[in-house]
Amino acid sequence: MSRTSSLRAVVVGTGHRAQTFTRDLAARPGHRVVALCDPNPTRMAFHNRLLTEAGQPPATPWEPERFTDLLAEEGVDEVVVTTVDAEHDRYIVPALRAGCRVVTEKPMTVDADRCARILDTVRTTGNSLTVAFNYRFNPVHEKVRALLAEGAVGEILSVHFEWLLDTRHGADYFRRWHREKRNSGGLMVHKASHHFDLVNWWLADRPQEVFGYGRLAFYGPEAGARHGLRRDYDRAHGAAAAADDPFALDLAADDTLRALYLDAERDDGYRRDRNVFGGPVTIEDDMAVLVRYARGATMTYHLTAYSPWEGYRVMVNGSAGRLELEVEESRWQPPRALLQAPRGGHRGWGTAHPAPAVEATGRHPGDGGARGARRGRHPDARRALRSPHLTEHRDRTRRRARPRRRTRRQPLLRDGAARQRAGPRAWPLGLRTEVEPLLFGALSGASPGRARRPAGTPVRRGPGPSPWRGGRGHRCGCR
Repeated sequence: MSRTSSLRAVVVGTGHRAQTFTRDLAARPGHRVVALCDPNPTRMAFHNRLLTEAGQPPATPWEPERFTDLLAEEGVDEVVVTTVDAEHDRYIVPALRAGCRVVTEKPMTVDADRCARILDTVRTTGNSLTVAFNYRFNPVHEKVRALLAEGAVGEILSVHFEWLLDTRHGADYFRRWHREKRNSGGLMVHKASHHFDLVNWWLADRPQEVFGYGRLAFYGPEAGARHGLRRDYDRAHGAAAAADDPFALDLAADDTLRALYLDAERDDGYRRDRNVFGGPVTIEDDMAVLVRYARGATMTYHLTAYSPWEGYRVMVNGSAGRLELEVEESRWQPPRALLQAPRGGHRGWGTAHPAPAVEATGRHPGDGGARGARRGRHPDARRALRSPHLTEHRDRTRRRARPRRRTRRQPLLRDGAARQRAGPRAWPLGLRTEVEPLLFGALSGASPGRARRPAGTPVRRGPGPSPWRGGRGHRCGCR
């Protein structure tokens, strides 16, 4: 334990994601990173440079095999685990037994046996373990929980949750260690655990029965060949066939990726830029789940890792209304569009993160609910976006979908009917015409003709760009 007034921390696993913890701990008063633990000395040296840039002394590098010695000799109070998912329990359990507070990246681990081992250790030691389910702290997600908790839609009967990863973020899982299920547990564990945690939290309930199905539909050698996207190379660096592959990652083009991975290959041979259409790939990219909760609600869930845009849609049906949340985290861009993203972006892959707007409508006639709050459109809403690298394979995407203007006489929610739209829309890969996020909540008591919004948020009147655009970017558990 601490020998000084400052809390002494160790960061275990010094990949890209760990930068957030190293920087933030260095900047936090009363904390000091005293040790780094990783099998790769080059990556530990990179993190020590982050510490010195923040005005902190460098941490002592340790090999994973000596982790228990590290805990004793360094007098560690806090352990941050950001390793490969399958290795989490290797560090969580001894840290808890040593009396340390532990924060681990999600998922906690990758299978039931490891989960049981960790939870048994928490119970027997009584020490603190926090899993970084940071999506709970998104103000929009907090708003959803508040609406449901106050009975805005009555008794919750069913939930539909759809999550879309675009072909930059989604493809990245298939370039790195996540592509092998023995390392990550697959995206149903590594990524969807965020979403299941949100729904469990929103509903304040626990799943009783779960059925799931997944397949490798887009990435991997067989699907890549079937879709005409496969190129003949194993990793992008130094491969002539990768030069014009829009799915190839150029590690040398990004200073951070080059320092953390390309320069570090001499130590452990890990290659961060594998061909997403090469083998082996043992995880799925298209997954569906059906859940029944303890109090009777059901949920249908779907995760797509090859969408032309990134975001999610949540629909909650209740006895007194329906809540809908639609968030667009990034608009369509070519998979290889390497941009200078702010810290917290997906490894230098630029994204736009507009903040969701809130709309509230009543469901039942005569309930005083807002009807037909007018939705402004972003100037890009009428522009169909196409993927140039897929045009020759998908000529049908050249059509242009014209959004139909919604008027105040068209209610967003009607008794017994779903929210009105401009008819069914097909969004094939490379085509995106809607660019504005929207949150609909059924709230009784809202004044007719106007949507209720949280206190302090601006009221939008009439068409035009959303005043909520340009919100803070999200941070997922990628690394």
